[in-house]
Amino acid sequence: MASTVLEATRAAHEDLERLERLAVRELQRDPANSRDRLFQSHRVRHMLDLVVSTSDKLVEIYEDKDNARKDEINTHLTAPSQNHLFAKYYERLKEIRDYHRRNPSARFVSTTDDYEELLKEEPVIEFTGEEAFGRYLDLHELYNEFINSKFGTPMEYSAYVGSFSQTEKISQSHKTTRQYKEYLEHILEYLTSFLYRTEPLQDIEKIFAKLESEFEERWANGEVPGWVNKSTENPEEPEIDLDYYSTVEELVELGPEKLKQALAARGLKSGGTGQQRAERLFLLKHTPLEQLDKKHFAKVPHTKDVSNAASNGNNFKDDLKKEIALMEVKMRRLCELLDEVFVRTKENAEKKLTLTYEEMEAEREEEEVQADTESDDEDQQIYNPLKLPMGWDGKPIPYWLYKLHGLGQEFKCEICGNHSYWGRRAYERHFKEWRHQHGMRCLGIPNTKNFNEITSIEEAKGLWEKIQARQGLNKWRPDLEEEYEDQEGNIYNKKTYADLQRQGLI
Repeated sequence: MASTVLEATRAAHEDLERLERLAVRELQRDPANSRDRLFQSHRVRHMLDLVVSTSDKLVEIYEDKDNARKDEINTHLTAPSQNHLFAKYYERLKEIRDYHRRNPSARFVSTTDDYEELLKEEPVIEFTGEEAFGRYLDLHELYNEFINSKFGTPMEYSAYVGSFSQTEKISQSHKTTRQYKEYLEHILEYLTSFLYRTEPLQDIEKIFAKLESEFEERWANGEVPGWVNKSTENPEEPEIDLDYYSTVEELVELGPEKLKQALAARGLKSGGTGQQRAERLFLLKHTPLEQLDKKHFAKVPHTKDVSNAASNGNNFKDDLKKEIALMEVKMRRLCELLDEVFVRTKENAEKKLTLTYEEMEAEREEEEVQADTESDDEDQQIYNPLKLPMGWDGKPIPYWLYKLHGLGQEFKCEICGNHSYWGRRAYERHFKEWRHQHGMRCLGIPNTKNFNEITSIEEAKGLWEKIQARQGLNKWRPDLEEEYEDQEGNIYNKKTYADLQRQGLI
């Protein structure tokens, strides 16, 4: 009966509650293996997407832009008098009965079974053969793009994976090219896709939004590693201060690349030899930029206002640098989230270098067989109703051995943070383990045999105070108990003897 707006609202709220319960129930289930864990995450993600879409529908209903909800409330839920209200009630009841008489199957319609099917379905997740169902990254396309680019260097695939996020070695001139920007776009596209397929519950948009806000602040302060924000510098101080140079030859010594950057920053032609570039730049020492002959400027759409054209070019370059710097920051963040996968990918690439083609094919077939039998292993789980500990063979230990060692007896240690130890043997052994030693160290008490069998913090402190008091009474005090003899045979303690000797009486 979702034919009315109010009924549609009630049904949407009911769907939200069911989806929330199903998501919680699914997360409380312990997955049998990594594949089942991945399927579980994708099922929960699908439920969350349904929650979001249903919530959007509810928001749209409550906004009531067409006043349909308001009209329905005024029609069915309001009345000028009580008698009129009951008349509306029975009229509405008659409509509902007529509806169900015409549609007998409507009363049995329930979405509970549809939602229960969400827990049984197996999501379709696409991985390449190299990715091995999310265990490794497939960076071969990016690797080929890197080694065939102007900013890349020839290297092995394993070395490329190990230095994937290290962009510091690439020069600034190469970073501001379209080729490098497209390379970063491909990296972000692949890593985002891989992270969504392997960790669907990660909120990538939220991570990027937080990253962008932090980046804006760091960029404004000029704190982004490897990048310089020109807006934070003093515009009156150019990269090359011509006041320090008196001849063209001194400018030539800076090198053609630096001269080219200085000319481009001012909107001047940056071609020619190093001598020509230096001569062109040296003109600015005695002539303002606005008064230079227009033949020295690079081609721009309007040459009337050269300074504005140069500043617009600089602003465009700054925006490009900012965009590329943000992409690099995002790439590093994704690499941090996938750090373990990068390590496994590098180890796998190095391992493949030592294998022959036949061994690689055999290993791939073995992985496929293992993946196919994982679902069968789930059905053949070991029957362990008493939840006995597992032995060395992966099977529960015998019950008589469990009773013999008293593994059903729990010992709690307050010094260890109320950690539980099962069995007398584990309890006695824990006094020499790191957890108990760390707890005693935090209390400032030495972990000696005197404190064995003591698990209470108050008892340990009380015993330590008694030991300190006892040591204070029995402690040998040399000032009072050490004896000295003078020439006449008189016996003094160390303190008295030192006082008499200081006074010259001995």
